Amino acid sequence: MPDLFNPTEEHAALRRMVRDFAEREVDPQAAEHDRAERFNKKLFGKLGDLGLLGITVPDRFGGSDMDATAAVIAHEELASADPGFCLAYLAHSMLFAHNLAQNGNDEQRTRLLPGACSGALIGGMCMSEPGAGTDVLALSTTARRDGDGYRLDGAKMWITNGAVDDHTLGDVFLVYARVKGAPRSALSMFIVERGMAGFSLGQKLRDKLGVRASPTAELVFEDCPIPAANRVGEEGCATLHMMRNLEIERLTLAAMSLGIARRCIEVMNRYASERRSFGQPLRAFGQIQRHLAESFAEFQAGRSYVYQVANNLTLSGTGNRVDSDGVKLYCSTMAKNVADRAIQVLGGYGYVGEYQVERLWRDAKLLEIGGGTLEAHQKNITRDLATRSHIK
Repeated sequence: MPDLFNPTEEHAALRRMVRDFAEREVDPQAAEHDRAERFNKKLFGKLGDLGLLGITVPDRFGGSDMDATAAVIAHEELASADPGFCLAYLAHSMLFAHNLAQNGNDEQRTRLLPGACSGALIGGMCMSEPGAGTDVLALSTTARRDGDGYRLDGAKMWITNGAVDDHTLGDVFLVYARVKGAPRSALSMFIVERGMAGFSLGQKLRDKLGVRASPTAELVFEDCPIPAANRVGEEGCATLHMMRNLEIERLTLAAMSLGIARRCIEVMNRYASERRSFGQPLRAFGQIQRHLAESFAEFQAGRSYVYQVANNLTLSGTGNRVDSDGVKLYCSTMAKNVADRAIQVLGGYGYVGEYQVERLWRDAKLLEIGGGTLEAHQKNITRDLATRSHIK
């Protein structure tokens, strides 16, 4: 029987490589960059050297041309060391590079993807706004026609990789907007690059609860000129691009949850063996056994679900929304609960930074909100199930 989590030797080799990198280079810097709320740009560049920044991008554009399972492996392993750093990776590799690889034309891909895959460019995606999050079709950013091109006006909020430091924008973004006069459901997508007139950093967001090593910003567009060559796909057709990309986004966010849960289980398992109370190891007590056993079972259930979906997901296709919502709905709360149990097992030591679980607990909460709230997943799944009389 094939290994669900490493279906080929290539996948197994990828896991070994990313796990070694995460343990050797990502984990040691995680606490420092979390405390400083600072993005580790130098370390991010090393992901390009490993071929991870364009993990699903075709090799002719500089990528590694791997599948959804490979993307899940990379996110699980990186998140086990530093979910904040991993979120910056997800925004670049999935929301920008993968999105452009799937939906852009050859000129756009040839121009931008080699730099994105090497790490020379840091990218992101702009969807949420100050007044539009889950109800994404309510976005107010507009593109008005101007000769052969467009003028972009509006603001985007919660943009990962929006600012790589306190003052510097990321390099390139895919921005969703509505062309003036288009119906509510007809969105368009545009490439916006640092240095374009009218494109500026509104604010770098600070004092986040978790994922503090991933840079988050508000981006502002004021009469920003966009050449027609920077429109991705046909006008009004980006809603489909968005929905398709949400599937891989939610799957890899679920994979991040796996990394958080796995690390927390490892920490509390070791601690329960080493720490003694009333003359016995903590693991001898039923209350601790419950925390360990339930955490392990829930993690394994979520992991099996995530890799089953990944193995069946075609990157260029659609139709996986019910399960991409399902894995994120289950795994995000599972990871938060496992991290909470780890803090409980460690007691006071769990409440401080030495054992990492308090940071992982803070990071896990974001996954119940970002990339789709729990409530959005519940709505989507219920709506999709209404069309099914049987579950496969």
